[in-house]
Amino acid sequence: MELLVATRNKKKLEEIRELLSGLDIQITSLKDYQGLPKIIEDGKTFAQNAILKAVTIAQYTKKIVLGEDSGLEAKALNNKPGVVSARYAVSSQARHGRNATDRANNLKLLRELRGVPLKKRVARYRCAVALADGRGLIGVVSGSCMGLIGFRSQGHFGFGYDPLFIIEKYGKTFAQLGPEIKHRMSHRYKALKKARKLIEQILRCNA
Repeated sequence: MELLVATRNKKKLEEIRELLSGLDIQITSLKDYQGLPKIIEDGKTFAQNAILKAVTIAQYTKKIVLGEDSGLEAKALNNKPGVVSARYAVSSQARHGRNATDRANNLKLLRELRGVPLKKRVARYRCAVALADGRGLIGVVSGSCMGLIGFRSQGHFGFGYDPLFIIEKYGKTFAQLGPEIKHRMSHRYKALKKARKLIEQILRCNA
């Protein structure tokens, strides 16, 4: 069975492939197809964006599609950057269809949190995963992970806000801890663990 992941983000695709390893599926991405419709991620929640990606691409390709949307919510910033996490450092007028670099997003987050003590730099990574086929939405699941936002980037693993996202249990960022630990506790791991059960149901139905 082919599972088309509705992303062009290479690092995100690598994580999804690793977290879904062991399933009897071929995982492809948007980069494997030509002429797919452009998706404007204008949902107000991660789930809405994940559903939009999955359903739009599934209707066009008639494949089983996984749509994923994730981001960071900082409590001191009223849960910003939220659904615009990938486009946080881009001006609001230019956000549709355009992402900022991880470095630019991280620097903006640090500026916005300047002067906030560590104990008040509570943040949550959130992830929503939707599955759809040519007939419509199959299901949507979610996961989250709590942490703190550090004062500077640390570590070289991962992507996004990982160099700032400190796991209190370890006193290190996801970027320092690396995939072996991150993939046992991250927001994406928790969401994909639930999505994996949906995929297994599809495999049994298609057997």
